[in-house]
Amino acid sequence: MALALAATSVAGVPAQSFSQETTPSKTQSGMSGVSTGSPLAPIKDAKNRPITAGGFVDGAPVIFEDITQKAGLAGFQHVSGTPEKKYILEAPGSGVAIIDYDNDGWPDIYLVNGSTYDALNGKQKPPRAALYHNNHDGTFTDVTDRAGVANERWGFGVAVGDFDNDGWPDLYVTNYGKNRLYRNNHDGTFTDIAEKAGVTLGGWSTGATFGDYDGDGRLDLFVSGYVKFDVNNPPVSGTAATQYSFCQYRGVPVMCGPRGLPGERDHLFHNNGDGTFTDVSEHAGVANEKGYYGFGTAFADVNDDGRLDLIVANDSVPNYLYLNKGDGTFEDYSYASGFALKEDGREQASMGLAVGDYQNNGKLSLYVTTFSDDYYTLYKNEGGGNFSDVTFQSGIAEATIPFLGWGTGFLDYDNDGWKDLLAVNGHVYPGVDKNDWGMTYLQRPLLFHNLGGKRFEVVPAATASGLATLVSGRGAAFGDLFNDGKIDVVINSVDGPPTLLRNVVRNGNHWIDLKLVGSARGPRDAIGAKVFLTAGGMTQRADVISGGSYCSSNDLRLHFGLGVSSRVDKIEIRWPDGKTQNVDIAAVDRIYTIEEGKGQPPQK
Repeated sequence: MALALAATSVAGVPAQSFSQETTPSKTQSGMSGVSTGSPLAPIKDAKNRPITAGGFVDGAPVIFEDITQKAGLAGFQHVSGTPEKKYILEAPGSGVAIIDYDNDGWPDIYLVNGSTYDALNGKQKPPRAALYHNNHDGTFTDVTDRAGVANERWGFGVAVGDFDNDGWPDLYVTNYGKNRLYRNNHDGTFTDIAEKAGVTLGGWSTGATFGDYDGDGRLDLFVSGYVKFDVNNPPVSGTAATQYSFCQYRGVPVMCGPRGLPGERDHLFHNNGDGTFTDVSEHAGVANEKGYYGFGTAFADVNDDGRLDLIVANDSVPNYLYLNKGDGTFEDYSYASGFALKEDGREQASMGLAVGDYQNNGKLSLYVTTFSDDYYTLYKNEGGGNFSDVTFQSGIAEATIPFLGWGTGFLDYDNDGWKDLLAVNGHVYPGVDKNDWGMTYLQRPLLFHNLGGKRFEVVPAATASGLATLVSGRGAAFGDLFNDGKIDVVINSVDGPPTLLRNVVRNGNHWIDLKLVGSARGPRDAIGAKVFLTAGGMTQRADVISGGSYCSSNDLRLHFGLGVSSRVDKIEIRWPDGKTQNVDIAAVDRIYTIEEGKGQPPQK
């Protein structure tokens, strides 16, 4: 049965109509290893460019400026296998983290890098991850060597969290091979203690998130696994390794997987409080015994019972939602919640995960990015851990269908008090550029403006602006990098330099940023805290979350756009330990540090 979809105008391109199968065809899913819909007619702009690399609008408002070069980030080069992307290990790419590693109040940037087969075999020098220090003047300096965080393994994900409660953020980096736990030494350097801590794993890890799931004041660690991949015996089309399937996309040979390949287990590590962790995955019920292919993941309290739940966006199989039972275990509530499958009952190739209260109703909703020929899905929180697919009703389904999405996040880019959505895109098959399929390997980001919590609208990509930047985007992290009250975006792309999109909106709207510091009982970085801010007759919610997006980690400070309101009426903080604190602030357009149990916060 075909579902007729009416395509809205996408960034200045006239509306077109098309049809999509509601169940995946054999060609699309079973043979290519990817869960997606049937092929759709190409959507092109007035200049006959595929909409994924076109549709730019002259004279449209400029939201973001690409300042990668002037910021000093263009020297970083991501590497992931070969340009042909013959095997699936080369395709997913890597994440990025925004982390104030030196506690100077200015967010820094950590870019994960991939690798090559020759580097894995010791035949060439491996690519390196990079830590860029914020110089407070719009530029960044590479401090990787001094910091000791080059990784030099085939990297995928990164999560930020103060696991030892010493007041300094640490880094967990996931790899194909052993993972790393970089402990912050308080002097601009890090030490990899993953072996001692017991969190190296092996195999292929992707997303990671820190969170205190058992309420003991210490950050625990969840790590999602992807595919079991043997670099010395990679899966080849038509062999036993791929269950004798012939790996094709629209009749063209492509890399095999993930479907048809064995999946890695997921892992939950309990923090023992002595610098070590214990793997409690099986006991907790989150080990992924089904062998699903995990990507984006985050701890967040989605049913508001005061306990952190666990969300995992899975590729080409149902998503996971685990509700925290409060006894050290989780209930697999994936299907019952409505988050496992999209509205028509089909799984999607989920990559990125965004968590946020876009309706300003005090509930956290979820958003996942997916493969091309399918729509990115908005799951509205209905309360009690239940979600409904409201993507079409929200007006953001059709625009995403030609794109292939990765990093994503809720962000209030215009400070009007409503959380908007941004998705970073890029295809996995380089061969799409050789075919008239209406899609490209390099793709532009998509930005959706929130219309009062009911609907979203596509923000036109102004010609030559940041939204018109074409990249094979993967990881994306969001934060106020320049302490000017505007949310910026860092993108890590496959086989290329990163992209730094600086927010240049000037509309006079007010804002505040909050850095939360937990008590000595922890977590010190307040991961898991919720803030409810009331201004102008509207209450917003923001949570301190580690991980999310696609294998990335955002600025842990919370940002609130206030619109035209020049005062904040109320701030209520619900700390991870269950305590509630009300805070008064003297002025807006400021950055405040709020310590648990302390009085009036100092402003920066």
